[in-house]
Amino acid sequence: MEFHFFGTGSGVPSIERNVSACAVRFLQQRGKQWLFDCGEATQHQILRSSIALGKIERIFITHLHGDHIFGLPGLLGSRSFQGGENPLFLYGPKGIRSFVETALQVSNTHVKYELTIEEFSEPGLLFHEEGFKVETILLDHVMPCYAFKVTEDDRPGELLVDRLKAKGVPPGPVYRKIQQGETVELPTGERLEANAFLGPPKRGRSFVLAGDTRPVKELIPFAKNVNVLIHEATFLDDKKGHAHEYGHSTMADAIQLAKQANVDHLILTHISSRYHDMSDELQKKAQNAFANAVVAHDFYVFHLPVAKG
Repeated sequence: MEFHFFGTGSGVPSIERNVSACAVRFLQQRGKQWLFDCGEATQHQILRSSIALGKIERIFITHLHGDHIFGLPGLLGSRSFQGGENPLFLYGPKGIRSFVETALQVSNTHVKYELTIEEFSEPGLLFHEEGFKVETILLDHVMPCYAFKVTEDDRPGELLVDRLKAKGVPPGPVYRKIQQGETVELPTGERLEANAFLGPPKRGRSFVLAGDTRPVKELIPFAKNVNVLIHEATFLDDKKGHAHEYGHSTMADAIQLAKQANVDHLILTHISSRYHDMSDELQKKAQNAFANAVVAHDFYVFHLPVAKG
């Protein structure tokens, strides 16, 4: 699983940081690609990466501020102009449909693929299919804003080959069926229950990507024990009052939440342009407080390995 950061700044683009966008590529699921938020010029950033517009299958929008959605019309149009034919699903808070449809209609842009727009106004389960569950929770910003939690389904455990060999079962179709969790009946009439020949299930990986928000205590159980938490850190703690007034978090807020939620990795983003020349200082400050913290920069790629158990 790869996380590609195309925009890590807040509010307006700067020379160093574009506005919010992050793509996730699922390498074990035929390389499917999802995009989270789509600030202005996201498609330009994608051109400089290994992500392809035509392979993006789902887009998730945390909220309707311009720095999170102004790149959508151009990206949707370019996906069609470049020959993208696969269906695309777009999820976002109420109002995203009106924004997209109006922009495409006024600009006389016609997409050649099937575009499905699903709005939501209540937190909860968004969908559970194709081996993934996606849930949302309402955050605390100056407009409705959400976090997304993506959880892979657990996978069957390791095949216990020695046990099958002890039963006189040679490698072949039976092994494959057992690995897929099926019960197999041998020619002798003996039934082999898959669970008896598989190790413990391999826990699916999970991550939470939160939009703009003040500190939210409900996010702690929502992100509990996830592999990756992607959270805004617009300001440092000396601007805490300013951050909370405008619906944002400080780096210290995000780190405290990550510790309470016991996440494996914390990726900080949505950094104010006032810190444009402080990248090393920000990274050092974050890691001193949370060992597995990273302050993302544009074109940063984080690799999450396959779960081993």
